[in-house]
Amino acid sequence: MNQVLQAKLKTLPRTPGVYFHKSASGEIIYVGKAAVLKNRVRQYFQDSRGRDNKTMALVAEIADTDWIETESEVDALFLESEMVKRYMPRYNVLLRDDKSQMYVRIDMKSEWPTVSFTRNPADDGAEYIGPFYNGFALKKALRYLRRVFPYLTRQRRPGQSKLDEDLGLSPRLSDGTELYKANLRKLISYIKGNRKAIAAELERDMKTAAGLHDFERAADLRNKLRAMQELQRRVCFGDKEFLDISKDQALADLAKLLGLKDIPVRIEGYDISHMSGQQVVASMVVFTNGVSDRAEYRKFKVSEKNDDTGNIYQTIFRRLSERHLKSWGRPDLLLIDGGKGQLAAAIRARDERGVAVPIISIAKREEELLVHKTGSQIDTAFIEQIRSQLRTDIMVHEDGDVYVVNLHPDQRNAGSHSKNLRASMESTRHERPTAAENTLAATDIVKLFQRIRDESHRFAVSYHTALKRQQQTKNQLEEIPGIGPKTRAKLLKKFGSIKKIFEASDEDLEVEIGRQKTQLIKQASENININRQ
Repeated sequence: MNQVLQAKLKTLPRTPGVYFHKSASGEIIYVGKAAVLKNRVRQYFQDSRGRDNKTMALVAEIADTDWIETESEVDALFLESEMVKRYMPRYNVLLRDDKSQMYVRIDMKSEWPTVSFTRNPADDGAEYIGPFYNGFALKKALRYLRRVFPYLTRQRRPGQSKLDEDLGLSPRLSDGTELYKANLRKLISYIKGNRKAIAAELERDMKTAAGLHDFERAADLRNKLRAMQELQRRVCFGDKEFLDISKDQALADLAKLLGLKDIPVRIEGYDISHMSGQQVVASMVVFTNGVSDRAEYRKFKVSEKNDDTGNIYQTIFRRLSERHLKSWGRPDLLLIDGGKGQLAAAIRARDERGVAVPIISIAKREEELLVHKTGSQIDTAFIEQIRSQLRTDIMVHEDGDVYVVNLHPDQRNAGSHSKNLRASMESTRHERPTAAENTLAATDIVKLFQRIRDESHRFAVSYHTALKRQQQTKNQLEEIPGIGPKTRAKLLKKFGSIKKIFEASDEDLEVEIGRQKTQLIKQASENININRQ
């Protein structure tokens, strides 16, 4: 351990947080979490502790350590997951996959809402609470909470067993849906962190019921309080309760690079996915305080044409509508996946909407930032200052009315999305200017933008793939006007396949669906045969 690191470790706080071990080149090689940063980080450098080979190799390579303090250990769990996905450290194994966090879904608009879990929040009007890092712990906590706030896990059906209702795990039908929804609102409030207020309310209601000699209700409330006490060792919470990582180095440096007045709290990333102009979709991913906020993701169906610039224009124009600004919120920065054409299209859509929001893009091949000199609505003074200096960590050149900002000089990408710079760009340590006002962690900004870009690309491709699969499994009966799902199901059950339905005689079809629908199917069959000839 070098003397600088040894002195730095003495300043470690006794708070929860996430720590970053770095190599001599400045590469982040390991990200970890700690309930007490001072104790956990210093353990790596205690010779008396038994270590495996991986830990020994890691410690031998550590040249520096940084950390971010959090308000709770569980908060550190969530932040660690996001930082591992952003930096892809070589020594992290468990969290390097792209598995997303879990959400609690409650469809409050239904007559009898259900409580379920999902990793992919949809834009369906339901209430999504999360994200939660530990799915097992989340489900265990909800099982305990069901004793306090009974809820349904699936829609009620006539004749359904009342066992859960008798056990106090499901609401009573006789109590009515309004009382049930009021109970669910308490459950949502509890999950979001208002545990003390809910407990105080239950205790107050219990004492009131006892004072009124309503001992049955008082006993019920007492049991709920006891069940809540089993959750004192909390294992989950909503991200809105504690999560605040505005001290993220990447966000601070990004605000400095782009001349933003404030740190961009809400960054939205956009990408287009299609195959030769078919099943064209656009994705909108949201990063709040530098962390993916999957409950805010949105997807768009756009014009069926092979025109990325036109589709970006359409997407941004729809996103910045008054209705969506009101319901989804106003972004602090838009990041477009594409070149000068896509950036210009997004700026034109924004200007037509009359909304003031900064827009930049990231070119796919070389992963360089494109900033329009006037249209991006940012202060380009710092970028212009970099351009006029001979710097080795950041390079800026002009391409017409656009600044091209290269945050990873001497590194090149092989092709669009084919080779990521996450690992390769750390190989060379660039000297930074000594003036404090000019220092900038270019690597951290690149990692953040790559994470946003990769996530917007993944989300767009997944939606496109779903639509393509849906189209491939669509049968020819669905394209016949007047033949509904019940009729299709009846015919398939009777004849077994689409081919046998088209080959069936008029008499056999008429027995099942009548003369009028038989004529529709026969006419469609003739058209298919004509097209094949």
